[in-house]
Amino acid sequence: MKTTLRLLALTVLLTLLGILTALAAAMQREPAVVLRAEADQDDVARALNLLRAHDPRQARPGVVRTVQINQHEIDVLLNHAAVRWLDAAAQIQIERGAAVLSASVHLPANPLSWLGRWVNLQVRLVETGGLPAVQSWQIGGLPLPAWAAERVLQQAAARAGLRPQDLQLAADVVRRVNFAPQQLGVAYAWQADSADRMLSALMPAADQQRLRAYNGLLVELARGASPEWSSSLAPLLGPLFKLAQQRSQAGDAVAENRAALVVLTLFANGRHLGSLVPAARGWPRPRPLRLTLGGRDDFALHLLVSAALAAEGTGPLSQAIGVYKEVADSRTGSGFSFNDMAANRAGTRLGEMAVARPGQLQAVLAGGVQEADFMPDVSGLPEFMSETDFKRRFGGVGQPAYAAMMADIESRVTVLRILR
Repeated sequence: MKTTLRLLALTVLLTLLGILTALAAAMQREPAVVLRAEADQDDVARALNLLRAHDPRQARPGVVRTVQINQHEIDVLLNHAAVRWLDAAAQIQIERGAAVLSASVHLPANPLSWLGRWVNLQVRLVETGGLPAVQSWQIGGLPLPAWAAERVLQQAAARAGLRPQDLQLAADVVRRVNFAPQQLGVAYAWQADSADRMLSALMPAADQQRLRAYNGLLVELARGASPEWSSSLAPLLGPLFKLAQQRSQAGDAVAENRAALVVLTLFANGRHLGSLVPAARGWPRPRPLRLTLGGRDDFALHLLVSAALAAEGTGPLSQAIGVYKEVADSRTGSGFSFNDMAANRAGTRLGEMAVARPGQLQAVLAGGVQEADFMPDVSGLPEFMSETDFKRRFGGVGQPAYAAMMADIESRVTVLRILR
């Protein structure tokens, strides 16, 4: 009996020692990935061009097409996904025939924090006849069998809200993935239902129900608005975020804030939720209204789009999109306008607060707000400048005169009651 007990104790001790050794190898004190690629206006321009060129809604079903994406562009997308769902940093290195994906995830405080607060993951993918396959992977200094990677990736996808049928979409559409030095090539063929399947995959059922609740309230608010087909954005924010506050008591405050901003942003752009959620095509539609700030609808659009982007975890991206839009306008549109940039920056701050301090933002907005509470004073800010005029006066994006003007805008935003 004593021998049996000793063997049992030894087995337990060795098991615990093995687990502790594995944890010590997996948990590390420093992140392996610290650089976060951020989008600039050139990245935004290329991304928009790619979306237009490969939009499944405009494609002929069954026709095989190819797209080339460089390593930097993939890093931008990876970091957005990593920050959005894992609070992590990620990067990719592409070589001929293979790619190495690295990510560093910061762990919350726990009893084993003395071992390290970082989990560094590295996965090596290789080309096949279709989708890439995992050749090897490791967590920290702990190598793991390749067959286990599929289960881990499935769990990560489930955490991001993707279902097995959503993952099957990639297998149905992608014909082949090629790795070349710092370049990814994808051969694909959209199917007749690809657009709806992709939109459904990107919008889980819980998020769809949130959108439906805010859409229903917006229908009522638009019906009760003035008959002039125009309204300030301010009186709509209060009721929508009051609903968000109520729903957050038994749910996710950040998710509620995101849903409210998405519904408002699409409404301001004259778009129905059916363009984003196929199931919403049968939902009631709010009466069209021209939403304004300072009497101008462009300010409301700039602020809401930036807020929605920032709330999705794309603060730097929303700023880059704002700069890109103004530079594009300076060439072919209404001209570069710093007052639009002020609306962009206020929207970004609003979206960041919706995530960082969701309950506080709900409480403030639910009590009712005026435009001056969240939209900065834009008096004296130059606008409608052609590209030539903009470069003559400010030297271009990133130059000292431009930076000084952006600092002025930041000071105007910082003093706003809601965005402090």
